[in-house]
Amino acid sequence: MPITLDKRLAAVDRLRQENIFVMESERAMTQNIRPLKILVVNLMPKKMNTEVHILRHLANTPLQLEVEFLYMATHVSKNTSNEYLQNYYRTFDDIKDKRYDGMIITGAPVEKLPFEKVDYWQELSDLMEWSKSHVFSSLHLCWGAQAGLYYHYGVDKQPLKAKLSGIYEQDLVTPSLLTRGFDDSYKCPHSRYTTVYPDQLAKTGLDILAAGKEVGVAIAATPNMRQIFSFGHFEYTRDTLAEEYFRDQKAGIDPQLPVNYFPDDDPKKKPKLTWSLAASTFFSNWINYAVYQETPYDLADLR
Repeated sequence: MPITLDKRLAAVDRLRQENIFVMESERAMTQNIRPLKILVVNLMPKKMNTEVHILRHLANTPLQLEVEFLYMATHVSKNTSNEYLQNYYRTFDDIKDKRYDGMIITGAPVEKLPFEKVDYWQELSDLMEWSKSHVFSSLHLCWGAQAGLYYHYGVDKQPLKAKLSGIYEQDLVTPSLLTRGFDDSYKCPHSRYTTVYPDQLAKTGLDILAAGKEVGVAIAATPNMRQIFSFGHFEYTRDTLAEEYFRDQKAGIDPQLPVNYFPDDDPKKKPKLTWSLAASTFFSNWINYAVYQETPYDLADLR
């Protein structure tokens, strides 16, 4: 939230230089305030789990948010009932005449497929095109980040020799309000078979905010933060990677043990939670700096 101060206070100019949102008391008296409208495009199979993961972080702000969930109407969900989706989710046709302050596109377990082979690719492409004029800031996560890069910039994902699964260290590369409050290096879960390398973004105009030796590009964004691409899973809980590991093991896939995750690499031991602070900081920064402080009060003015 902004800090409301008397504009004559000596600290005001210094705080503004540090990008601390300071509101003069005169403006606060006349400010129009409304809830921020957030659209979550949930592409994950277990949608209710992902809802909790995302909402836990979105709720970590004193701002009032109105959150809607959207599913792909051209895809038949195997893990979430159609009745649940029809009752609690929207389709693109339902919302295409609306505007939103922010949008999140989640990951999806389809990274081995070419984008055009994903059964809902055309619908998702239409949504991403629509977002250019109907969403102020779009946050793409994991496969959603790869899909966004491919659609908006023609940058294709690259296959890895083995699945990237575990807790990896990333380094900050370019200063950004999105990583304000981060340490120079931070940890984040990753779970994917493909990646994007820094040299692939050379001609896109995107800023690489963070990267790592194992993970490649970790976070990239346009300078104005209207398009943000995060390739990790900040939203994962302590147990999510363990659930994926045991699921794959049960399916006979013989998965590799997630790196830097189970203490002593023992799956019987409780995983350590080492990314919670970075995760809450990242989502709070997105809501505050990329959405709240920049979006127009009247979304009809969105350009």
